[in-house]
Amino acid sequence: MMSAPLSTFRHRFARNRAGMAGLVVVGLVTIAALVAPLFYPGDPLRSVASPEIWPFIDARFPLGTDALGRDIAAIMFHGARTTIVIGLTASLVASVIGTTIGSLAGYYGGLVDDLLMRVAEMFQIIPHLVFLIALVAVLGPRVDVVVIGIGMVSWNSMARLVRAEFMTLKHREFVLAARAVGMSNVRIILREILPNALPPTVILASLIVGGAVLFEAALSFLGLSDPTIASWGRLIGEGRSLIRTSWYIAAIPGVGILLTVLSLNLIGDALTDALNPRISIPTDDR
Repeated sequence: MMSAPLSTFRHRFARNRAGMAGLVVVGLVTIAALVAPLFYPGDPLRSVASPEIWPFIDARFPLGTDALGRDIAAIMFHGARTTIVIGLTASLVASVIGTTIGSLAGYYGGLVDDLLMRVAEMFQIIPHLVFLIALVAVLGPRVDVVVIGIGMVSWNSMARLVRAEFMTLKHREFVLAARAVGMSNVRIILREILPNALPPTVILASLIVGGAVLFEAALSFLGLSDPTIASWGRLIGEGRSLIRTSWYIAAIPGVGILLTVLSLNLIGDALTDALNPRISIPTDDR
């Protein structure tokens, strides 16, 4: 019985050309992250050649070198690992926090809902980048701190979405039947309501990944991320002083971030179309 909905989902997603293009780009970034240690073993941040070799001049360095003589291609491949790991992990943290708070608020309502939503509003009004900068300044520029910080500023929208889904679903017949047979609240939340609330959360989680990539790039650009790992944002920050003479140093990682985030948003749009049967996907426009 599950094969038919899955087949329908794949068919609807495959008909969305923009979503498929985004999936290809994200797939290429993921492959680059996986093969980085094979193609560029060792420390990607070490100097390997003369500074500021332009792209396509030296076959050993197809994307050129930066101001310190480091291979930009090596930094891009290893930076893809940073982008994928931080983006996915931060999205997971935000999804867990948001789903937990949203499900409790939506299911119990009343005082529990009021208290949890006030907490959500508090995180909503805090400037996210300022909060991340303060957190990193206090706890140090480590990857785990960056991931937890991004997750803490990204869960609000997930909580509100899950809350709305729970408030709608908790009055459905299958939930009332579960209460009638004496099922506990925890089992109702986890086994009855949450699985039915997951499709829109999957869509939002894909968008949170894109936001996490931008947050990590912003922190790296400001020099507040882990200095021992390759990062696209840090490469942009280091190349901004040479924007007039060697603009490619900042442009290459900038294009990488642009394409990755755009592709994640396109995937999110395609998931929305594929998971919503009321939307008719045009075959000529996409």
